[in-house]
Amino acid sequence: MKKMAMGWLGLVALALAGGTISSAQGSYDPLKTFAPLTLPDPVNQYRSSNGAPGPAYWQNRADYVLHASLDPAKKELRGDETITYTNNSPDTLTSLWIQLDQNTYRKDARATADLGATEFTEGYMLDAVETGAKGATHKADYIVSDTRMQIRLTHPLAHGGTVLVHIRYHYTVPAAFGGRTSWGPSQKGDIFDIAQWYPRMCVYDDLRGWDTLPYLAQEFYLEYGTFDYDVTVPDGMVVAGSGELTNSAEVLSAHEIAQLAKAKASDKTVMIRSVDDVTKDLAGPAKSGTKTWRFHMEKTRDVAFSASSAFVWDAARVNLPDGKKSLAMSVYPVESAGDAAWGRSTEYLKDAIEHFSQRWYPYPYPVAVNVAGPTDGMEYPGIIFDGITDSGKVLFWITAHEIGHGWFPMIVGFDERRNAWMDEGFNTFIDIYESEDFKQGVYGPKRDSEFAPGGGNPADEIVPLMQDSGAPVMMTRADAISEKYRHPVTYFKSALGLQILREQILGPERFDFAFRQFIADWAYKHPSPSDFFRAMESEGGEDLSYFWRGWYMNNWTFDLAVEDVQYAKKDAAAGATVTIANRGQLVLPAIVDITFADGSKTTVTLPAETWIQHTTYDIPLPGDKKVTLVVIDPNHALPDVDRSNNVWKR
Repeated sequence: MKKMAMGWLGLVALALAGGTISSAQGSYDPLKTFAPLTLPDPVNQYRSSNGAPGPAYWQNRADYVLHASLDPAKKELRGDETITYTNNSPDTLTSLWIQLDQNTYRKDARATADLGATEFTEGYMLDAVETGAKGATHKADYIVSDTRMQIRLTHPLAHGGTVLVHIRYHYTVPAAFGGRTSWGPSQKGDIFDIAQWYPRMCVYDDLRGWDTLPYLAQEFYLEYGTFDYDVTVPDGMVVAGSGELTNSAEVLSAHEIAQLAKAKASDKTVMIRSVDDVTKDLAGPAKSGTKTWRFHMEKTRDVAFSASSAFVWDAARVNLPDGKKSLAMSVYPVESAGDAAWGRSTEYLKDAIEHFSQRWYPYPYPVAVNVAGPTDGMEYPGIIFDGITDSGKVLFWITAHEIGHGWFPMIVGFDERRNAWMDEGFNTFIDIYESEDFKQGVYGPKRDSEFAPGGGNPADEIVPLMQDSGAPVMMTRADAISEKYRHPVTYFKSALGLQILREQILGPERFDFAFRQFIADWAYKHPSPSDFFRAMESEGGEDLSYFWRGWYMNNWTFDLAVEDVQYAKKDAAAGATVTIANRGQLVLPAIVDITFADGSKTTVTLPAETWIQHTTYDIPLPGDKKVTLVVIDPNHALPDVDRSNNVWKR
């Protein structure tokens, strides 16, 4: 096949010189698509023009010491926390804002009207709230407003200062209606998935000051710090938590300690607590007393844990870049055991972490845990909650997706309550390549479309959303996106946009370099959408304003058409002209395949700049061959809303 040798610069020059202006072909307006774009967050000393943190970027810090005790019979958790909050901002703070996410389950919560809840708890019961310095805390002046608490400081907190916040509390653990945190039964005992279990600092940043959006079911925006926490449970329960278990000698048997050591040196899954072990333990004499499990985690924005007497437990080593190691573990009830189901969970977890680490950024945490329990499909740093009945490719996909959140938003700290498309879409995007990587794609290709789940072409599947006049734009605040559109917009369209950017606009080499740099620049920090847009332009080497405007800030459609094929002087020997029309407001690079009567072919790439001044473009074809077939986007890589006009036949 003969391929037309025409680089980007040459083709742009042809487009500028050879195109003809015609507004009759559709509603496309070049000046609208290519108008100057002002991004929402300005460049300043905190956020640089290249999308990286600025020279004066700052971020406050929250370190936690947490003590929890779980009463499985009462379904109650009691907590005692001390937060050391450091003000690195240039501002003097007169108050602190703290998130009380358990209050979302109250009858009078704002989320009740939004979600139509029918089951409730009393939320957080605050037994004490104190502030001050080490050894000198005093009762705080505070108010509770829905899922937030404001503490008015007696002494303002200046730049560089720290303050201690001490809170004692208790709450009822919600049943399955808890969604992201809940308890539920298994064949051998209840499982408690415990998250949003302690009052957490709101973020104070350079964009809004205190970011106090209430918890209306969207996810989280949190500060980073070091966590030391312990969980006291009845003897016989296993606790799996974020971070590293620091007192294994106090809570594990000699056999479990030995098996855990074996797992840390094994690429194959090692059983720590088998189905037989669970059955034997539960059949033995009832245990009395309690055990306290202690964990430590650094560079994290949150911690969560799960506890049950019914857990089977296995683990394997994770091999990271530069020779570093981590540990993948799975805990699950006996009914989930077996190679057809959760017996392969640790294998899936290990593979995903290793590939994500190689492709994008090394996994930073000592442990990753997959939990089978009542909370199906939820992620926290170092631990994920998945479903008891998950198996096969579904278990692989959900495991890869949830642990992928370890990168977005656990490492790169997106504001999920405002920009759910960043953490969910970015994570869905990296899923695509993990599905290709795992055992040569046995569970691939990964599809994430709400319109045709499990199959079909992504670029074609997105078309109904792009044609839906009621669909929100991706930059819409997360709480404002209805459930009908949540998955198609925040997961699917966001992920497909990144795939198009990588595969069709920048190419893998430029995209991967820019994407990796963005992750490294913003690891354990708080980037905004504007930072991402600038980073991909600066490091990717392309003005992408047309793409940000069309794909992210609008729900524009893409529609190229083969308008005509004409021969010079009506003689094929004098050369031909193929006219392509742009009939949609969205602009993307496109491939045009041209077939001649002798069976030979040529391929022309139309860069986005083809349409910077024109609504139609004439592709000149020198030579004496008759054109028999013209096809735009032959591989269906782009979301063309009308493929009936993509083909011309003689």
